[in-house]
Amino acid sequence: MKSAKEKMIAGLPYIDSEGQLFKERQYAKEELKRFNDSEPKQLKFRKQIIQKLFKATGTRFFLEPPFRCDYGYNIAIGENFYSNYNCTILDGAPVTIGDNVLFGPNVSLFTAGHPLHFEARNQGWEFALPIVIEDNVWIGGHVVVNPGVRIGKNSVIGSGSIVTKDIPADVVAAGNPCRVIRNITEADRITYAENLSG
Repeated sequence: MKSAKEKMIAGLPYIDSEGQLFKERQYAKEELKRFNDSEPKQLKFRKQIIQKLFKATGTRFFLEPPFRCDYGYNIAIGENFYSNYNCTILDGAPVTIGDNVLFGPNVSLFTAGHPLHFEARNQGWEFALPIVIEDNVWIGGHVVVNPGVRIGKNSVIGSGSIVTKDIPADVVAAGNPCRVIRNITEADRITYAENLSG
């Protein structure tokens, strides 16, 4: 029989009353308290905590305190990741973040979900589905990404969006629920380059 942890990571329904999961969340909270209470100059100290807590990291990354997650061991971040203040990642399922990803303030990634029917919900059943954010994605402030979502490479998610479904690569998407507004084109690169040279 699978443990609650094995079911959680596999995306199966589980009841989170097992001692192991509670202990692992407590451990993450203790490590993150050290991270969030650290002095601004303690950059190496904070980096070491994240490297110890996360499944994988690039060599170059920065998370502005405060940061919160459930476990940490289901989170993998790529090279040159930056997260602004108040990022929350509920990582019951794997959260995979690619290279050169940028989070605005108050971004929340929720792998956790609960049954729609109140009886199962009241019994404590829940589930977790993976989230994938591909390379070169920019997620604006106050964005919520729901369970099971994939955001394609090079895309931009506008501030305040609620992302409930997959977003393709190379687009600007925004809204509640988040929808594709337009493609990102060569004109976007050229326009920005012209502004820099002006």
